[in-house]
Amino acid sequence: MTVYESILDAIGGTPLLRLERLGEGVRPRIYAKLEFQNIGGSVKDRAALSMIRAAERAGLLEPGGTVVEGTSGNTGIGLSLVAAQLGYRSVIFAPAATAAEKIRLLRAFGAEVHLVADFVPRSDPGHLANRAAAFAASTPGAWLALQYDNPANPQAHAESTGPEIWTDTAGSVTHFVASVGTGGTISGTGRYLKQASDGLVQVIAADPEHSRYGGGNGSLKYTEGAGHPLHPASKEDIWPEAFDTALVDKYISVSDRDAIFTAHRAAREEGLLIGATGGTALAAALNLAETLDEEHTIVVVLPDSGRNYLSTYFDDHWLASLGFLEPPTPEGTIRSLLTTAPAGVQLLASDLTAAEAVVELHSRGITPDEPVFLVLDRGQSFGTVHPREVMGVVTLRSLGDVEPATPAVTAAIPHRTIAAGLPVTEAGAAADPDSGAGATPEVIAVLIDGRIAATLP
Repeated sequence: MTVYESILDAIGGTPLLRLERLGEGVRPRIYAKLEFQNIGGSVKDRAALSMIRAAERAGLLEPGGTVVEGTSGNTGIGLSLVAAQLGYRSVIFAPAATAAEKIRLLRAFGAEVHLVADFVPRSDPGHLANRAAAFAASTPGAWLALQYDNPANPQAHAESTGPEIWTDTAGSVTHFVASVGTGGTISGTGRYLKQASDGLVQVIAADPEHSRYGGGNGSLKYTEGAGHPLHPASKEDIWPEAFDTALVDKYISVSDRDAIFTAHRAAREEGLLIGATGGTALAAALNLAETLDEEHTIVVVLPDSGRNYLSTYFDDHWLASLGFLEPPTPEGTIRSLLTTAPAGVQLLASDLTAAEAVVELHSRGITPDEPVFLVLDRGQSFGTVHPREVMGVVTLRSLGDVEPATPAVTAAIPHRTIAAGLPVTEAGAAADPDSGAGATPEVIAVLIDGRIAATLP
């Protein structure tokens, strides 16, 4: 039995597990690196300890000091448990959309938690990173971890995760798969494995489909901790210094749906309860495995536990409320009310004037009462959209009721979202063809896989 003198000694040394059932039918061997077995429950424990120790050595964090960071949860949990062990105060700024379980864990470790807006331009004072930086600058003895740019983040994995994988596979690993958040895990581990193999190991980045890392448009996603969204009003697209893009041999894009339900498969077929970030990496690894043979060995990082997401990814109500799950109902679902296959909705940049919007919609041949969604400008005129990127809904008729020079959003009409898998009764009067003109003036937007993909007729 291993005996530790401190919980800090229990960080790292996580096992590799052969995925027999998930890997059934594919030719290469697939091993999962079980990072949720770190003492704080995630791969971020490694970076947290590394960054705090580096700050101590540099004299940036002294006894009685305060550890500060902006994080979606796991790095904050790692920092707060290390801070607790070493006697530091911890203050964490987290996105408002962070899973409730993570927020409770942060507070359980004694962290002071501030929930902030999680999708504003990088230059906005309310941006997560700016709020954390401002707090650290105004607090004597505070040290800001800056995980996205801190070299001690990838260094943790070059010194521990990479060597562990190389040793445990006896140098047989040929492909390393990990999601990218800060880029620390994939960069540090990937760098070590490439050096140890004389460049033979391929590094594969698993990325949410809308993430900028893999070439997406930067729109919002549902996979916490992975990917790189970008608010369109941001003046520049700033990538983490911790992420060495030169190490990545290939990006594999994974949808929110595939990430979530691959995590479900891991629980039900392998007994592995993992989050959607792990689901993203695992889906990419299974995709990759289809292209390889018996000569190859894939190692995929599963960064955290599904226990952090029991109220989201593993909750049927949450999944149904966003259109990821469509349970059968006796009266039929919202999807049954759609007259055509959902292909998307009309989109218009939200910063147009009413007059500009009218000209654009006339050019498209839009009918007077056809709903058009005013959204953050990503250059799209039609398609699906994350509901939090919608500023309002207009029609040509409503635009005609406002002054031409006013913002188009002043012509917005009521709208609400409803998931495709909910019972038809949830649609209310809008689903009743006999409700009468004007009885329900709102537009009902239908969510499929978390994105607005249609409207009720």
